[in-house]
Amino acid sequence: MVAISRNIQFLLFAFILAGCSTIQSGSGDMIGFTESGKASYYSDIHQNNKTASGDIYQHNQKTAAHKTLPFGSNVKVTNTHNGKSVIVKINDRGPFVRGRLIDLSKSAFSSIGNISSGLIDVNIEVVR
Repeated sequence: MVAISRNIQFLLFAFILAGCSTIQSGSGDMIGFTESGKASYYSDIHQNNKTASGDIYQHNQKTAAHKTLPFGSNVKVTNTHNGKSVIVKINDRGPFVRGRLIDLSKSAFSSIGNISSGLIDVNIEVVR
């Protein structure tokens, strides 16, 4: 009976120790990652809705959605036609439209391109 009790104590200790782990996934190992593709922007119906990360979407914040980059990653988005760039924080998943790389907040999109165009060609680079 004592052996079973010690085994249970060991397992409990192992679970507690694992719960205290400081290993975190994040954008640190993604720094320098680049991609090229089409950027779009969030429509007005998304204003004040919760993003996949739990943040509330606001047009005036420099945020974006990407399918795979870790939440909290800071990404430099550069319009390939005019060279203008903006840094955005990834806080949502998407875009879920074929051929699109990143969905930008309205203010991020308008700082590097014309909203009336709807889509722009961009290069992205994880900077933090």
